[in-house]
Amino acid sequence: MPSGLVTAAFGRHYEVTLEDGTVVNGIPRGKKSLYACGDRVTLGPRHDSEAQILCHEPRATLLYRSDEWKEKIIAANATQIVLVVATEPAFSAELISRALVAARHENMRALIVLNKCDLAAQLPAARAQLASFVALGIPVIELSALADARPLAPWLAGQTSILVGQSGMGKSTLVNTLIPTAGAATREISTALDSGKHTTTHTCLYRLADGSALIDSPGLQAFGLAHLTRGEIELGFAEFLPYLGHCRFRDCRHENEPDCGLKAAVAAGAIDARRLAHFVAIASENERSRQF
Repeated sequence: MPSGLVTAAFGRHYEVTLEDGTVVNGIPRGKKSLYACGDRVTLGPRHDSEAQILCHEPRATLLYRSDEWKEKIIAANATQIVLVVATEPAFSAELISRALVAARHENMRALIVLNKCDLAAQLPAARAQLASFVALGIPVIELSALADARPLAPWLAGQTSILVGQSGMGKSTLVNTLIPTAGAATREISTALDSGKHTTTHTCLYRLADGSALIDSPGLQAFGLAHLTRGEIELGFAEFLPYLGHCRFRDCRHENEPDCGLKAAVAAGAIDARRLAHFVAIASENERSRQF
C-alpha cells in the first residue's frame, strides 16, 4: 500500500504528498476527521487524484486542544511549537501558558516569536507581558515579519515546527517571508475588534530549504485543555515542580487553602503571580467541563 505525508488539512479533506512528490486528495473512512497535518498515512488504491486514507502511522507527538464539547487536532509529529504574538493587536498571555502546557505534555520544544517589533511604541508593553516566560528560559525571538524573518530561521533548522497564535499576529506573513512560494493569504487587522480576521482556514505544511518543516495553522482565540488532568496541568508549569507536594493539603487547589506551597513561592518571588492565576483558570475550567 502506498504511504504519504499529510501536508494540508481542510476539515475532512486532506492533501497527501507521496514519496515521489505526487499530491493526492486523501479521503478518510467514516465521518470523523482523525488525521492531522504532519501525519504519515497509508493509502488505499488511487482513483485519478484521490485515494482513501486507511490509517496513520504511530505518532511521535499530537498537539490538540479540547473543551467539554469537542477536540480539535492541530498537528501531528511536530517537534517544536512556535507561539507567535505581536505588539498589536493585543495578545493573551494565558493562551500562551495553555499552549505551553499542551506542548510540554507532548515533550515538544517551545519558543515565542514577538512580531511587529517595528511598532516601537507598543514594544515595551509587549515585552513586559512576556517577561514571565523569559524568566522560565523560553526563547523570545523579536522580529518584524514584513521586513525580515531571518532571526527565526536558525531556530527552525532540523525541526518540524507548528506556528500557533491568535488571529492577526502575523503567522501567514511569517510563512510568506520565510517561504516566498507559500502564497499564504493575509488580511488587514480589524481595528474595531482588536483582533485579526481569520485568514488561514486550513492547516498546511511547508518545506524549508534545509528540509525542515513548518506548519501554519488557523488563528485561534481559545486553547482548551479538557483532555488533561489537574496533575498533568500542574506538571505543565515547569516552575511549579520544586514546590509541588509542599502544600499542607494533598488535594490543594492552590487558591484559598492555608499553607499552600505554590502561594508561598509566589510570595517569595519564585513564581510569577500571573502564572499561578493562569493555572487556576485552566484547572477551574477543566473541572467545570467534567460536570457536563
